[in-house]
Amino acid sequence: MIRLTDSKRSSDCSRRFIPLVFSLSSALLVAACANDTTPPGKIVSQTAATRGAVISTPPTVAPDKISYAFEPFTGAPGNIADELSGYLGNEAHAQGLTLVRRIGAPATYRINGYLSATGDSSSITLFYVFDVVDNAGNRVHRIVGQESAPGSAGDPWSGIDSETLRRTAQRAIASLRAWAYR
Repeated sequence: MIRLTDSKRSSDCSRRFIPLVFSLSSALLVAACANDTTPPGKIVSQTAATRGAVISTPPTVAPDKISYAFEPFTGAPGNIADELSGYLGNEAHAQGLTLVRRIGAPATYRINGYLSATGDSSSITLFYVFDVVDNAGNRVHRIVGQESAPGSAGDPWSGIDSETLRRTAQRAIASLRAWAYR
């Protein structure tokens, strides 16, 4: 009896800690993408407008002359990436930013996106990192954040809803605009 009780208790603990371990692993993966090699003194303090962003280099072009091109996202299923791309385009237009939508088209800055989702039946967290790079491939700005979504059984991506993606786009573009217009 004691072994059965201990085994059951161990199984219950495992069930509770597996989502936590998975969440921490995903967060560490995103943090690894967020490895910042910016020299000391180049990072400015964050404000409400730039929360989640590490600003390393000011834009070299007047804000109204900047164009951006989002590269295909890493880590997200195609349907999520496509929907997020649409929201980013709409939000960029609404905030007056010029977004180049053709792959390979000339742009002042390219944006590489890295996405990860983790969670359980009670909640899902979408982690995102957007690196803004110049034409030489140097990172000049980084946007890092996360959004919560309702829980989902099985694949965490199935719990990422349109509202979560819309909020992600709004915050990412607001941070991009704050960087460009500083």
